[in-house]
Amino acid sequence: MRFRPYAWMPRPLTWLARALTVLVVLGLALGGVVVWNVRASFPQLSGELTVDGLVGKVTVYRDGNGIPHIYADSPEDLFLAQGYVHAQDRFFEMDFRRHVTSGRLSEMFGAATLTEDKVIRTMGWRKVAEQELPMLAETTRHHLDAYARGVNSWLERNPGSFARSLEYGVLKLTNSGYEPEPWTPADSLAWLKAMAWDLRSNMSDEIGRALAAAELPRERVEQLWPGYPFAGHQPIVTQGSVAEGRFDQDEEPRKSVTRRPDDQPAAGALARASAAVRAVPSLLGDPAGGSGIGSNSWVVSGAHTASGKPLLANDPHLSAALPSVWYQAGLHCRKKSAACPFDVTGFTFSGVPGVIIGHNDRIAWGFTNLGPDVADLYMEKVKDDSYLMTGEWRPLTVRTETIRVAGGDPVRLVVRDTAHGPIISDVMEDVEKALPGAAGVAGETADAVALRWTALEPGRSADAIFALGSAQNWQEFRAAASSFDVPAQNLVYADVDGNIGYQAPGRIPVRTRGDGTWPVPGWTGEYAWQGTIPFDELPSLYNPPEGYIVTANNAVVDPGRYPHLLTKDWAYGYRSQRILDLLRDALKDGGKVGAEDMGGLQQDSRNGFAGFLVPRLMELDLAGPAKDARELLRGWDGSQGMDSAPAMYFNAVWRHLLVQTFNDDLPEGARPGGGDRWFEVVRVMLERETDPFWDDTATTGREETRDDMLRRAVALAYDELSARLGPDAAAWRWGDLHSLTLTHQSLGTSGIAPVEWLFNRGPFPVSGNDDAVNAAGWDVQEDYAVGWLPSMRMVVDLADLDRSRWINLTGASGHAFHDNYADQAPLWASGRTTPMLSREESVRKAAVNTLTLLPGSSPAP
Repeated sequence: MRFRPYAWMPRPLTWLARALTVLVVLGLALGGVVVWNVRASFPQLSGELTVDGLVGKVTVYRDGNGIPHIYADSPEDLFLAQGYVHAQDRFFEMDFRRHVTSGRLSEMFGAATLTEDKVIRTMGWRKVAEQELPMLAETTRHHLDAYARGVNSWLERNPGSFARSLEYGVLKLTNSGYEPEPWTPADSLAWLKAMAWDLRSNMSDEIGRALAAAELPRERVEQLWPGYPFAGHQPIVTQGSVAEGRFDQDEEPRKSVTRRPDDQPAAGALARASAAVRAVPSLLGDPAGGSGIGSNSWVVSGAHTASGKPLLANDPHLSAALPSVWYQAGLHCRKKSAACPFDVTGFTFSGVPGVIIGHNDRIAWGFTNLGPDVADLYMEKVKDDSYLMTGEWRPLTVRTETIRVAGGDPVRLVVRDTAHGPIISDVMEDVEKALPGAAGVAGETADAVALRWTALEPGRSADAIFALGSAQNWQEFRAAASSFDVPAQNLVYADVDGNIGYQAPGRIPVRTRGDGTWPVPGWTGEYAWQGTIPFDELPSLYNPPEGYIVTANNAVVDPGRYPHLLTKDWAYGYRSQRILDLLRDALKDGGKVGAEDMGGLQQDSRNGFAGFLVPRLMELDLAGPAKDARELLRGWDGSQGMDSAPAMYFNAVWRHLLVQTFNDDLPEGARPGGGDRWFEVVRVMLERETDPFWDDTATTGREETRDDMLRRAVALAYDELSARLGPDAAAWRWGDLHSLTLTHQSLGTSGIAPVEWLFNRGPFPVSGNDDAVNAAGWDVQEDYAVGWLPSMRMVVDLADLDRSRWINLTGASGHAFHDNYADQAPLWASGRTTPMLSREESVRKAAVNTLTLLPGSSPAP
């Protein structure tokens, strides 16, 4: 699971930078005033507060990290209080998020964010969220309503900018008329669209193939997306297939679906058309970024644990953000019953009621991104207000959106839809420039590109959040998972009775033709979606004989034993296989593992490609300082601790090897970023001394070979590191350059150092790399700085839930300079965790603040 919610923000917002400069100057002159303003928004954490809408008393215990555990007598009071507490700590983040997902950022930030607003409005995230509301279960709607009442009670109780957050005080300097509006249930649902967008499958690979095909023959493009190495990297599910309308883990393999060689349109035409949509992923983060990074989860049965009960581990790999995308909380009915079934602790999204990942008193669950292909790009022929479909011109569906702009006039946006979905080329400048010359499959030009994506069809994922939180066993867990339409995730499961399991949920299309790896012509009608894979036919495991299940964005199942196409673009299994190997090693000869072993495995930093590349490097004929630096790698075990000199040098060599080998052949957008796809590409190429990619097309008179490029990378790595870290290679440290700076979601990139000091934190040296188990990712095209990472870590011990452990990337608070703003970051960076308490007596004992929420003057409706 990789999520990059703020990677697209304009840098810098110049008008905001000027305003912040004024604020800093005033702050230096009036330090006491600024301190008062900064602290004015800090929430009340102890004593009593009246909250409108409550029926009964609610107690909120917070530990030293500010993590709340909420106790109430009814679900309505419980989720109302969650809304109030989320708003106390994170309302600016919540407000920012809902403006992102409704395409209304320009109301806050002016014309600088118009492009982002136009794209989100064109896709219609907010519109889809509003359509979902009446489809949800009545209890889900009640929970969403209660949550919204809690948020709005906090808003009414805290009028004024600085009373809400320092960010609003800054915003008033440039947008004096801005006032947050009341929260609504649709605001909560819309955030799930942003989550789905960033986990939307192989869209970046689809675009990357087409971009590469504009410069290279198809066979060389295919070389850059090799097949999954099933022989060496095990899929998640190794047994069973579909029989009689359900997935049976004991069933013999079924013949896989075969596809004709002509199922793919012409590569050159597709390359030109895909250039029109290459900018789409940059808006809210490229879900794979060419990196292949994702998340880890695994579960071990009691047969292999010291306690005799299962252990479950999860660490989703998302983009770095401040505050973290996650918010830790416990939601507890004082007396659990059918009317109030919640006793759940875990990770929440501020702005969304319920717990997304965690455990209740009976079961635990974790997520990684399943990554099925759920988004297709359709090239369209458009004339006037019509588009071509199967030989006839059909009218486009047209609507007009009005975007309000702070400090400017409203902007009208005309949105056009085909049968496949919204025409995204209308709102992207790069799309407009690229499409006129783009060729169609039949040698004709295309005029537009439309997007079909499962998340643009209303669904019931919100139902799954509450059903997971109250599920008591495997059957109820699977029933909850059946509502999890988007984004499709790998769900791992464990319970206090000793059972473990895996379920692949999600709305996954069945295509008439094609495999989703290239953009396709929309006008022929040949590439339509026939429906979706039935839930009962999706892969599933329950108490497998080996006693453990591992998911890390690797292939779910070998296509030879499964009749449906999930995707062809998995991560390549380097992380998952490393986890499997370490588990098997720990369990051999009857070995047992405990929660501390699971936490240690999450910290494993071994580079999965070092064993292939280092031997080749050691064979090179070298001279000079680079030869001496290479000695760092002799005997190196591949571990990448923050203090490791060999890790620093190896990663510098890897960076320069990828840049020097591929950048000359590939256009921007298809070049290496990181991840284990490039491990697999180069692994194969190491056996081909004269592969065309080794040749540098910028040189004339000679053709470079593998060893030429390896020597060049070794030398360039030494030159770079000696210039940046000094000539003594033994003194180099991986964490010197592989570090994390936590950047505020909207104010942290002003370009003004004092302002960034106010809101940003770090840098923190970090171990690992982008496809180690401890996956701290970086972009080889830019630098070694960490951009995506384990956004949280969790290990649940089903023998004693109070022995569970967790850590968040930043902290509970969204208020700069609050004690809990980034207090967990140093712990996270050093691999430490804190107790994940859930029993009331333990929670009460650990509490440093206790807040009692009492019914206010306005009763619940």
